[in-house]
Amino acid sequence: MLRRMTAVLACATLLAGCTGSPSSSPSADTSPSASASASVTPSRAATPAVVPRAPREKACYRLTATQLTQPTNASTPVPCSSRHTAQTIYVGTLDTVVDGHSVAVDSATVQKQLSTTCPRKLAAYVGGSATARDLSRFNVVWYSPTLEQSDQGADWFRCDLIAFSAQDQLAALPGTARLKGVLGSAAALDEFGLCGTSAPGARGFQRVICGRSHSWRAVDTIGLPGGARYPGTATVRKAGDSDCKDLAQARSGNALKYRYGWEWPTREQWDRGQRFGYCWVPD
Repeated sequence: MLRRMTAVLACATLLAGCTGSPSSSPSADTSPSASASASVTPSRAATPAVVPRAPREKACYRLTATQLTQPTNASTPVPCSSRHTAQTIYVGTLDTVVDGHSVAVDSATVQKQLSTTCPRKLAAYVGGSATARDLSRFNVVWYSPTLEQSDQGADWFRCDLIAFSAQDQLAALPGTARLKGVLGSAAALDEFGLCGTSAPGARGFQRVICGRSHSWRAVDTIGLPGGARYPGTATVRKAGDSDCKDLAQARSGNALKYRYGWEWPTREQWDRGQRFGYCWVPD
């Protein structure tokens, strides 16, 4: 899942009150009857800093792929009835105190909170099984305040739902009402599932959302054994091939004529937590 992680509204500038103390000059009259006096302008209390307002849940945005890896975002929300590529599905409060000490908004502790919370919120929001979510093109990104906003008291973060239409290209999302629990319907993957322009590994292969023109589809995920250490390409390549072959054969209804593609995870994907591969068939 992508990271990433945020600020939406403009931060307010701290306005410090000014204290004036101009004194009138002593009278030039040096006679004993002359007296000097001073007038002092009363001090004004400093204007308290305005804490940047938290983003609104269910707000929609027109994000671009280049904005997904940035930790903050100041995009202006757009009407959800208009074209948009992201929707805020959760706004939470940052935990910036560890063992009684404050930590920065960009610290590893805070970023871990975001990277664990937002994927859970995505799963709860779109619904469906874990396999359906893995087969979908839905993903989640997160944003937190800038360091300056955090210093002013901003302690929020937002989780945004997105969907990839193709590589480095975001899909236009449907309205809010359709997104909530969307993967609870088996037909949802016909529109939001993972498909390909050709067989995986073939020349010109590109992942696309199934609502676009395609010729292959990822129909299942196959879990792989192993711990934190990557088992190696040869191992993961062989591990799911037989299961994928059996699945493709059963779907085709023809024991002698069927095609399939087994796509195993790379070392980088494994290190990010993907312990499964995709089984592909022509569609």
